[in-house]
Parts: sequence; C-alpha cells; structure tokens
Amino acid sequence: MPIHIPANEIRVTFARSSGAGGQNVNKTSTKVIARWSVGHSRVLTFEEKARVRVKLANKISNEEEIVMMSEEERSQPQNRALAVSHLQALVTQALRAPKKRRPTRPTKASKLRRLESKKIRSLVKAGRLKVYGL
Repeated sequence: MPIHIPANEIRVTFARSSGAGGQNVNKTSTKVIARWSVGHSRVLTFEEKARVRVKLANKISNEEEIVMMSEEERSQPQNRALAVSHLQALVTQALRAPKKRRPTRPTKASKLRRLESKKIRSLVKAGRLKVYGL
C-alpha cells in the first residue's frame, strides 16, 4: 500500500544544478532538495517510524531527516515532482513487510545426488595418490 506524505511535512529547497542546460543552468536554481523528518511525521505510527529508521538507517541524517535530491530535469517543477515521488517510493518500500520464510527440506533425490557426487569425487582424488613399492 503506497504511503502519501503530505506536502506540509516535506521541506523543499532549491539550488543551482549541474550538467546540461547551457546558460540556463547558470541563471536558474532547478536542483530540488526535499527533506522529510521521520520523527516529526504525523502520517506514520510509532512502529512504522521505527521500521523506517531501521530500514533506511544509512539514508537518514543526524537530524533524523531523509534527504532526496533531483536535478535530472531542466525545470524546477519537474524536479520537485521527481524528488517527492522518489521520497514516497523509498518510504513505501521501507514499510513493506518482508515475506515470511517457509523452511524447506532437501528432497531424497537431491540427497542421493549429493552423496553420489561425493563418492565420485572421492574416487577421483584417491586415484591421484602415488603408489610406492613397485
């Protein structure tokens, strides 16, 4: 279930972008930096915040913010939309519960194949032994 982070919880700043764009790059601030505070969010429950903190530990700053930058496009609104959508996708992915692992056993045939290959390998290695006394 995708999560929707309200716009009032995302702090957006702008900076000069690098890369293609000619003179326009030198004049306009098209790079978007979106910051979202995990601790101050009213969208997530306490358990969800804890899960996000654990899953995204390497992406959360010391101020407990997730910072997302976008400078792919030449226009500020497009970069803003990209940054916010990336942020929401990241949080949604972190909130997804992992699949429960179902323990399995090896089949009888796979056990027999393994033992047979071990026997063959043993014979190959035994054949390499030097025979003394001849």
